[in-house]
Amino acid sequence: MNYLRQVRSLTDEAVAAMIDAARRAATESGQPQCIVIVDASAVDLAVFRMAGAKVLSLASARAKAQTAASIAARSDSVPEAVRPAIAAATKGTVTGLPGGLPICFDGECVGGIGIGSGTGEQDMAVAAAALAAVGADPV
Repeated sequence: MNYLRQVRSLTDEAVAAMIDAARRAATESGQPQCIVIVDASAVDLAVFRMAGAKVLSLASARAKAQTAASIAARSDSVPEAVRPAIAAATKGTVTGLPGGLPICFDGECVGGIGIGSGTGEQDMAVAAAALAAVGADPV
């Protein structure tokens, strides 16, 4: 019987490249952002709040990243009908807000990125730019 499995994870270089790409995309859009990257277990790998980003958006960015990593899907794919209950049950850790994307390579989810402080469209565009920077699967 085999008691071990191989696990892929993001490198420090990948995390830094994603933060850089997200920061550039947010700057180009004119909207400072909060950026959170988590691993597949939803543990923080990087947290960055750009000057001028809304301070409370840091919490929503983290929830978006954790949600995307947990369900291996966009944070806004959480069904509308269960959003209030699941948010309450997880003390706000799971959200249905747009701006969270899973970080996947060849279909394997290795984490999530959450962006917060702009509109849902702005948040999603910044997250997508971060995924593209490291060649992650597009969502």
